[in-house]
Amino acid sequence: MVMFLFLVVALAVVVAAVTLAVVGGGEGSGPLPEAAPERLHDPLPPDRPVGRADVENLRFPLAVRGYRMADVDDALSRLGAELAEREARIADLESALAGARAAVSQARADKPDAQEQQ
Repeated sequence: MVMFLFLVVALAVVVAAVTLAVVGGGEGSGPLPEAAPERLHDPLPPDRPVGRADVENLRFPLAVRGYRMADVDDALSRLGAELAEREARIADLESALAGARAAVSQARADKPDAQEQQ
């Protein structure tokens, strides 16, 4: 019976010591320091346009409730800006192509008139 009481008291002391150490009652200047948040290891390249492989290789670090919102927001903002820039460039190229096709059509239409006059 004495051995049982000794084990119960020893267990209580160990649990109390661990609890105090975790909440900050042990040595040091307070509670355990906050863990540094995990950061995005391979962000999107800042010096060149984002490619398909960059997006496929993009992996966000996990946080307590999923992904770090700041990392996801940064990546989505960057991708949105690049998509808007590419869409504008495509629209410019399509309008230039339409103008070139119209000029070729006009030149072909004007050519038979010049041959008929001779």
